[in-house]
Parts: sequence; structure tokens; C-alpha cells
Amino acid sequence: MDAGKRTAFIVSVGDLLASWNLPHATGRVYGLLLLSETPRSLDEIAAELALSKASVSTAVRQLDSWGLARTIPQPGSRRLLVEAAGGIASLLEASHARARTLIAALREGEDLVGPGPARRRLQDVIGLFSGYVDVGSELLAAYRRQQERREND
Repeated sequence: MDAGKRTAFIVSVGDLLASWNLPHATGRVYGLLLLSETPRSLDEIAAELALSKASVSTAVRQLDSWGLARTIPQPGSRRLLVEAAGGIASLLEASHARARTLIAALREGEDLVGPGPARRRLQDVIGLFSGYVDVGSELLAAYRRQQERREND
């Protein structure tokens, strides 16, 4: 792969995740993992991206919490290998889990307000996030069916 295109891809994934309020380094690590054929060590990632090992460790924890990466312990060692997980499907699933938590919290707030603008506002936000989760769940189900068909062909 062209090194310039590889670097541009990694930077663009960093920019994208930064627009979601994640550190740019986290996005760059994810971009690198997406392009990696095999799991990578924290040291390898740090060296390739010119990041500190601490920054890479933090990025990996964030990616893991979003379901975008997984760590692979090495028997007899504290060393971990890291690989990208599931891609966008994992990201959507993690986002849906967070949205469901928000929906539950907002529903508790409905009991705190009477009829009026505050209740309507809460219901609008609940409806928006519920719709997002519903549509996203349909999209993920269709994606999984497509993946199953590919595997069975």
C-alpha cells in the first residue's frame, strides 16, 4: 500500500473520531488497527504513529470501551496485543448501548415535570434517540444477514 495514502487514511480516521470528541490519537490508533493484518503490540503502535506508549494505552482503552478494538493477553507476559474489532457494526452497537442508557435516564426525568414544554422537550429527545436506536438496529440486522449470506456462499 502507498505509504502516503496509508498515512492520510490514519489521519482522516483520527480527524473523524476527534469530531466525536475522542482524542485524535485514539482515532489514529484505530485507523492503524483497521489496516493491520495481524494484532499489534502497544510498542509497535507507538513507534509507527510516533505516540507515547501512555497515549497508545489510553487510546486502546477508549477503543475497547467503544467496542472498536480488543486486547489479546500474551500468556506469561503483561504484554498485550491489540486488534480492531468488528468495525462500524461494533461502533453502532456501542452507540446504541449508550443511547439506551440515555433514554432510560430521560424517561426517569419525565416523572419530574408536569405537562408543558419541559415534558414535551424530554419526550422529543426520547423519541429522537429511540428512533435512532430502532433504525440502527434494523440496519445492523440487515448487515448481519448480508454477512451470513456471504459466509454461506
